[in-house]
Amino acid sequence: MSTTDKEIEDSKTGTSRRVNNGLKKIYFPSVVILATIVLSTMIHGAGFEFALDFPVDTSKEIEGFLDDSVDWIVINFGDFFDAVSDALKVVLGKLRDLLVWIPWPVMMALVFIIGWKVASLKIAAMSVVGLVILATVNLWEPTMVTVAIMIVSVFLSIVVGVPVGILAARSDSVDTGIRPVLDTMQTMPSFVYLVPGIMLFGLGNVAAIFATVLYALPPCIRLTNLGIRQVDESVVEAGRSFGSSDMQLLLKIQIPMAIPTIMAGINQTVMMALAMSTIAAMVGAGGLGIEVLRAMGQLKEGEAIIAGCAIVILAVIIDRISQGYIENRAS
Repeated sequence: MSTTDKEIEDSKTGTSRRVNNGLKKIYFPSVVILATIVLSTMIHGAGFEFALDFPVDTSKEIEGFLDDSVDWIVINFGDFFDAVSDALKVVLGKLRDLLVWIPWPVMMALVFIIGWKVASLKIAAMSVVGLVILATVNLWEPTMVTVAIMIVSVFLSIVVGVPVGILAARSDSVDTGIRPVLDTMQTMPSFVYLVPGIMLFGLGNVAAIFATVLYALPPCIRLTNLGIRQVDESVVEAGRSFGSSDMQLLLKIQIPMAIPTIMAGINQTVMMALAMSTIAAMVGAGGLGIEVLRAMGQLKEGEAIIAGCAIVILAVIIDRISQGYIENRAS
């Protein structure tokens, strides 16, 4: 057989194998689906009750245990939660009053300067245009209330998330232990986060802040952990060789080099906190979220769309400024 004939034969063999593999990939799922349908039809036709209704139901016992646990927590730690609630109400109230008290020209000038110095002149101008749009549709005060709730929620998320991320980066066992917790938190529907807030703090802004912190916390922990783990090991070894302690390595080498990644995590935390604003309005949080919720309840489509777009504009402003800061730090 000539070389050309052999190449033709090899190409035919390869094509035949690919066709057979493709048929197998189609054939196996088809057989599984058909067998499932046939078996299910036979079970329903035969009336096998044990296969139609699961024989064990432990929902009542689990619900009772959870109810008793919540009651125990509220009875034994009620004073603690009341103190936390009172402190957060004071902080949030003062911050909200401050933001509303600042005249809009001063606030816009402040945002322009921050956007210019942190990101770029283009982003600063775009941010001011966005704020002007929010003011022209009479949503300036709700915007400031939303910003106040976000500031408190993001601050608490950073205070908790960054240390936990650092601890996870320095301990594989901690990283392994919190990973399923973070996976659960990131896959859980956002409405579920309102439940513990209501149980522990009742309706109001404090429950909304608690739910927002839980919802926005995972990205901060994950990206802090990732950023510190991605620091070049040779740089860390060089620091050790010069006699640096673990704390000095962390504060002077690992954290500074991981700042872009940590800031990306904080950026995601801010975005998720803002995304929670509408849902948090269901438990009494003010701001733009309550405007959307009220307009939807009264079937005022135009008002709901305007309030929803206001949340988008605020999110874009915060995202562009924070992304600009991250890019400038990385460059």
